[in-house]
Amino acid sequence: MKLSLQLKLGQQLTMTPQLQQAIKLLQLSTLDLRQEIHQAIESNPMLEFIEDSVEEDSSHEETEIAPLDQSDRNEGLGNSQENLPDIEDSTWQEKIPNDLEVDSHWDDIYQNTPTIKSPQETEIIDFETKSTITDTLQDHLLWQLNLTPFSELDISIAYAIIDAIDANGALTSEIDTIHADLSTELDVELDEVIAVLHRIQQFDPVGVGYKDLSECLLIQLNQYQDIEQVAGVENAKRIVKEHMDLLASQDYAELMRKTKLKQQDIKEAETIIKSLDPRPGSNISPPSTAYVVPDVVVSKQTDTGNWKVELNPDTTPKIRINDGYASLVKRADSSEDNSYLRNNLQEARWFIKSLQSRNETLMKVASRIVDHQKDFLEHGEEAMKPLVLHNIAEAVSMHESTISRVTTQKYMHTPRGIFELKYFFSSHVSTQDGGEFSSTAIRAIIKRIVAEENIRKPLSDNKITQILEAKGINVARRTIAKYRESLSIPPSNERKRLN
Repeated sequence: MKLSLQLKLGQQLTMTPQLQQAIKLLQLSTLDLRQEIHQAIESNPMLEFIEDSVEEDSSHEETEIAPLDQSDRNEGLGNSQENLPDIEDSTWQEKIPNDLEVDSHWDDIYQNTPTIKSPQETEIIDFETKSTITDTLQDHLLWQLNLTPFSELDISIAYAIIDAIDANGALTSEIDTIHADLSTELDVELDEVIAVLHRIQQFDPVGVGYKDLSECLLIQLNQYQDIEQVAGVENAKRIVKEHMDLLASQDYAELMRKTKLKQQDIKEAETIIKSLDPRPGSNISPPSTAYVVPDVVVSKQTDTGNWKVELNPDTTPKIRINDGYASLVKRADSSEDNSYLRNNLQEARWFIKSLQSRNETLMKVASRIVDHQKDFLEHGEEAMKPLVLHNIAEAVSMHESTISRVTTQKYMHTPRGIFELKYFFSSHVSTQDGGEFSSTAIRAIIKRIVAEENIRKPLSDNKITQILEAKGINVARRTIAKYRESLSIPPSNERKRLN
């Protein structure tokens, strides 16, 4: 075999650790970024928080976050040691002895007996945290069970029934199944189980332990307290028992024919039924509230009328390099301790520059979005323009994947509310004059058309399509149906109402 040499030319993209860190920080949400910063400060002694109460002197100028130049964005900082400043040894003049002399004992000053605080010194109650600690529906029912004069047998039955009730208040097991399970250990009759179930159905909230929707509504109607609506309550009971399907489909003509009731009577009964809770147990332990902190704040300047974009200063903690530890780094020292400090100092600078790069990229993208969607900020959703990631990527000279990372889980505070950056991106449909119309704007138009329609004669999807065509917007009927379903708007036959 004859050996030969070959020369090949090729390109290979290598991601440096600095670039990997910058990409990681870029795609993190505000909450995840705060956690990442706290972890970095805990693991790196060179990093520290900047306290608002402490004034920064000139000694911190070299460690503050500085704007990045183009070379830093493309290649990172590198690992050369020549970039490190020649920091002299720290000069501490004060020497603190190990033991300080005292002229008193601990017990002479601090007593074991508790002291009574004044009203001004009492701890402030965190009502928000206190309100989030709520009992489940089962806990709420068991609490009422302990206050109810039940026998030991009835208590055992009640425990089995409450255990079979879900978070909405529905009974997940058949009453026969519960009776069969209890019969293996207790001598209990089916009538006893039903009697305990009826008692539990009177607990707060009224209606728990129901098998279906009709039973849930009937339990609540039986305890309806309005004396002036006795006739309406009786009509509501009749409709719920016998004609719930007609009421659900809003077939009022057939409902009036079968019940022999007038239109006004059916309307009154429907109003009473709508005032009931179909899921009574859901109000006991509501879902926890999720708060969104915007990353970008948009406001309109009163003097110029232009829209101003700025970063929310409360989103991320302010950090800097600790001068005390940085001063311990010696250039010529190759000891293990000095190497440890030198490496942490370099990592701290990389981390700070990555944060600065993240903020700059977020500002660029947000500013371009605001420039493109000025009409939305001025006039609302119907003025939303079509926008895709490629448009912003070209404007800021970045890749679409970078724009996707920036706009994911990042929020913008505007005079019209708080929106995720991805909200401003939408597909488009063609108009008759060759233009483009945003899908978000079409959804807003459909929502307005449905809100203004005659409730006795709702508009069909075909009719909505014709209305949009009259405005020059070419949208297929199936597209209208898809947009309508995304807005949780029922079809025309289910939107029909009585006057």
